[in-house]
Amino acid sequence: MSSAKESTGPSSSSSDEKHDAKHHHVVPTVVAEKEGAKLMEVKNADLAVALTSTQLDPLSRASIQLYLILVVAFMGSMSNGFDGQVMGAVNGMNQYLDYFGISGADAGGGVGTATALIFGIVSVIDRSIVGVLLAGPLTDGKFGRRGGMFIGATIILIGAITITTALDKPYLLGGRFVLGLGVSITATACPSYVVEMAPPQWRGRLTGLFNTFYYAGSMLCTGISIATARLSTTTSWRAPLAIQIVPAGILVSFVWFLPESPRWYVSAGKVDKAAEVLAKYHGNGDVNAPLVQLELKEFEESIKLDASDKRWWDYSELVNTSNARYRTLMMLMMGFFGQWSGNGLGYFLTVLFKNAGVESQERRLVLNFVNTIVSAIGASIGTSLCDTLGRRTMWFWGTFASASTLIIVTVCTALFGQNSANPDGANAAIAFIFLFGFVFSFAYTPLQALVPTECLANNTRAKGMAMYSLAVSCAGLVGNYAGPIALQNIGWKYYIVYVCWDIFECTMIWFFAVETRGRTLEELNEIFESPNPVKASLAKKKIAVVEKGGQVEVMHVENEIV
Repeated sequence: MSSAKESTGPSSSSSDEKHDAKHHHVVPTVVAEKEGAKLMEVKNADLAVALTSTQLDPLSRASIQLYLILVVAFMGSMSNGFDGQVMGAVNGMNQYLDYFGISGADAGGGVGTATALIFGIVSVIDRSIVGVLLAGPLTDGKFGRRGGMFIGATIILIGAITITTALDKPYLLGGRFVLGLGVSITATACPSYVVEMAPPQWRGRLTGLFNTFYYAGSMLCTGISIATARLSTTTSWRAPLAIQIVPAGILVSFVWFLPESPRWYVSAGKVDKAAEVLAKYHGNGDVNAPLVQLELKEFEESIKLDASDKRWWDYSELVNTSNARYRTLMMLMMGFFGQWSGNGLGYFLTVLFKNAGVESQERRLVLNFVNTIVSAIGASIGTSLCDTLGRRTMWFWGTFASASTLIIVTVCTALFGQNSANPDGANAAIAFIFLFGFVFSFAYTPLQALVPTECLANNTRAKGMAMYSLAVSCAGLVGNYAGPIALQNIGWKYYIVYVCWDIFECTMIWFFAVETRGRTLEELNEIFESPNPVKASLAKKKIAVVEKGGQVEVMHVENEIV
């Protein structure tokens, strides 16, 4: 059993010695208390002492600059929010359905094979096949994470312009293909950049906030669609589609002004530049700060100069060891569960509202907008609490709550949605649709960015995120292709499929999901190397922190596992 002693005062003979980690001893709790030690339960003793010695001011100039840097990367999530919601909004407009000759006006929105093709097949082809081949290598390549963000955003711009000016269905499908490819690349590069730039103690909130920006895009496009739906011209649906240009344009314009990821700098052999970035944003400007030195040491130990990220075609490190396979399992679980927990119905909310008895197109669009706001509130609260509650706890209970709310939606829709005899019952169905959006967003919006990026090792993070995009797209095939056909044929009974799957998800999460809170990304390797990763991830160490004469000493305390 080991611990660390950090020298922070003038007694150190050099700045290097000042931050050297030393072995420290094990003491009984009574002894630690007599010495006036601060007792803490932690998962990583080295990180705990580094954070004790390196306190970041969230309102400092460097911190505010970091927030602005990350906001630029958040535009990738906002673009994804547009892509995820704008088609759902325009799909509820009769003007759009009439222009392209799509069936579904009497169902509250486009349903059937044509809608399935627009929502599903094109997305799966470009995001699954082409996206995986390009996204990983572009993000790992010589232009780094910034290069991946720039290329992805540029492609989004081309796709957004194409669908906005579409004259027929092939034109629209072509634009959807290009747009989806761009989103696939930014969905790989942007969260990788955010999780690698965020200080360890803020990683959960900042990375979760990345995905919360999805709803900034969603609210903007669904809100605009309410106003434009009153127009009789094609502007009614073209205007919401055109707004997608904004976040991609911001990303293209500012990405080259951002610092590169320090982990990418180390992988490229540029350790000095990595230290400079870490010192500025993680170490209060001090390159010798304990946290900076700990991170650099772990980067250099974990990053392999001959790893598969140097070979664009090599994905073997995602599966070649038990460690890698467990990491990949976690990534794939989030990829599939994040699409199959009932949120796939969100593309067709106007149809769900029609099933619940809402006859007015304008009211359905307003309810769609309100649902987006409710979901955004849930996502924001979840983001603020993910470092407190932990990833595993949020994931399990969020999925359980999603199943519970969907059961009530199903029952209310079945009993009261087919006629107007009981408006209170129909309104109850609508209320629980909103509640489902809240609880799903509370859990999944921050975790969809956090879990895959945290669980993937540095050498496989970009390619792993490309595979994550593949998993999301394959899972989306069920909701986006089968969904409109199922809603056309069996209506509300389709909800039961998601309820049953959510129960299966809860079982998988309970037995296999690991807790990643409270550790550096590199230290997670110990968890995945363990014979029982779940048990190892939940274990804590009790330590005592003593400050004497300008020195910080950390001691392990009996009993270690609590």
